Amino acid sequence: MNQDRHPTNLSSTRLSSTSLPLLGITAYSGTGKTTLLKQVIPLLRQQQIRVGLIKHTHHNMDVDKPGKDSYELRKAGAAQTLVASQQRWALMTETPELPELDLHYLASRFDAASLDLILVEGFKNEAIPKIALYRHALNCSLNIPAPFEHHSLEYSSPEYNSLEYMLGANVIAVASDIPLAISLPQLNINQPELVAAFIAEWLFKINK
Repeated sequence: MNQDRHPTNLSSTRLSSTSLPLLGITAYSGTGKTTLLKQVIPLLRQQQIRVGLIKHTHHNMDVDKPGKDSYELRKAGAAQTLVASQQRWALMTETPELPELDLHYLASRFDAASLDLILVEGFKNEAIPKIALYRHALNCSLNIPAPFEHHSLEYSSPEYNSLEYMLGANVIAVASDIPLAISLPQLNINQPELVAAFIAEWLFKINK
């Protein structure tokens, strides 16, 4: 049977894929997206906000370990492998033939009844609300170590290096370590409680 495969026409699933709000955290590599999320997620949980997370990676990641039974069975040809214990379970799906990741399809894999919000690290080109992170020392340097996503501009290009490049129509706030001359709400990136409070207020407003 072939009932739970990745749909061929993903565009038809976008609107009905999930009812959960998606909020992106976008920044250049090295700005501290993961560090901030590690601080913000517990603060959201304290406010009874159940958080899911999608993290994009360019690496050929593997959540399993060579030599483990589940790893060997998956490498033997299982298209999907679910590993379960009393504490947690994880479903691994092989997707070598997918042309590109689809954020909305991935979000539809979550249990909407168990969550209130999905935070997204990466997927900067997706048209979802985002909080952009900005650190003066990193973003003003012409030696940006790596882009937060692939881009055709040279890393040393002033256009690539500009705040304007990082901001887009879907950015709803900026968390920065300096005041910025922008009209968007500004948060202190070094005060995760302010970021968490902004997210909680945003979530309350869209759920009204």
